Amino acid sequence: MLSKPRRYTVTILASAMMSLGFSAAASAADPHRISAELEQRVIEWRRDIHQHPELSNREYRTAALVAEHLSELGLEVQTEIAHTGVVAMLRGGQPGPTIALRADMDALPVTERTDVPFASTAVGEYRGQQVGVMHACGHDLHVAMLMGAAEYLTSIQDQLHGNVMFIFQPAEEGAPPGEEGGAELMLAEGIFDAEKPDAVLGIHVWSAGHTGHIGYRKGPLMASSDRFEIFVKGEQTHGSRPWGGVDPIVASSQIINNVQTIVSRQVDITKAPAVVSFGKIEGGVRNNIIPDEVYLEGTIRNFDMGIRAQIFEKLTTTAEYTARASGARAEVHIHEGYPVTSNDADLVERMLPTTYRVAGQDKVFENELVTGAEDFSFFANEVPGMFVFLGITPPDQDLADAPSNHSPYFYADEDALKTGVELFINWVVDYSGDYSSDAS
Repeated sequence: MLSKPRRYTVTILASAMMSLGFSAAASAADPHRISAELEQRVIEWRRDIHQHPELSNREYRTAALVAEHLSELGLEVQTEIAHTGVVAMLRGGQPGPTIALRADMDALPVTERTDVPFASTAVGEYRGQQVGVMHACGHDLHVAMLMGAAEYLTSIQDQLHGNVMFIFQPAEEGAPPGEEGGAELMLAEGIFDAEKPDAVLGIHVWSAGHTGHIGYRKGPLMASSDRFEIFVKGEQTHGSRPWGGVDPIVASSQIINNVQTIVSRQVDITKAPAVVSFGKIEGGVRNNIIPDEVYLEGTIRNFDMGIRAQIFEKLTTTAEYTARASGARAEVHIHEGYPVTSNDADLVERMLPTTYRVAGQDKVFENELVTGAEDFSFFANEVPGMFVFLGITPPDQDLADAPSNHSPYFYADEDALKTGVELFINWVVDYSGDYSSDAS
């Protein structure tokens, strides 16, 4: 059984406490809380980043802002990891574990339609086109919260057991075509090689929850995300004489229908849900010409890596044999994306008491499975990980009416920032406190 987390009381003059970000010295019963001054700085960072969003692998300004802040705190800072990533290490004054905290930095090719005074008017290039750019998924909040946590934790550095690795990650939304990026590339470039953390923790803001509410889940939380392409090859002929060739359009329609039986009939969905969806069909140029090829594209989402492998195999078999039955051929290409984001059950159990104390037990709930994907999964595949959702929809707003993440109307209640910062801080302190208690 895990020992009860310990807290540390910091004795410091009131004036110094305010300058360092303290609202009051932590007691044995109360969690660490940030001052109103630090909360305001976090809000200002968030608004600045929101007004200057940058697309994946192009987070130059954001990375510079983060690196400057971390350097001013006196941390060991590395930059240009996975193109624009920033990693900093805080060395605690006492021996203990190393905890990694992660925030993603990139924005989306979305034109903002909110009326906030700091709304983005930025534009960028996406797939060869000029597009509006917006923090429509809340990564601006993630960065600001982790910057605030870094400032507070640095102020209690001498009392900390162990070290804190701050990971500011680019390209969570996916690297541009032809480029690598994100968590996978940061790991490939060795951020865990010299000093592998004992655990990694992350927060994602979520419009499906009210401000300050926390959604957690042991085990799988978010789905894997994979893209597939199917090239269905036939033989072109006149539309009035279909027997003169091989119709890839008919073959494609049969493939689409038959693929639906993979989830409904061929895998054990009592183990975990799965989704196979087609999102794109291209073929033909005229109403009276049967083309020689049709292109299909879609996505696979699922919560079990074994079932994922089965779906890959069955998708290929189903497409190839269905096409063959019509005299056509199918070439299937599966592009593996993000793995399942799965939370370590022991780590979640260990951090739940802390989460309750910070957010309030009435605001912490077990989250449903989410078919969206997150490349935090790569970090959590290397070390025990915990990823939670932080609600950002105002308490008086119906969640059903709240614009979703990725919407041009996406809105975040900034009151949630304080909760996010304090979660990061107290997770670190309590995890370290468990270490010191166990060691003694």
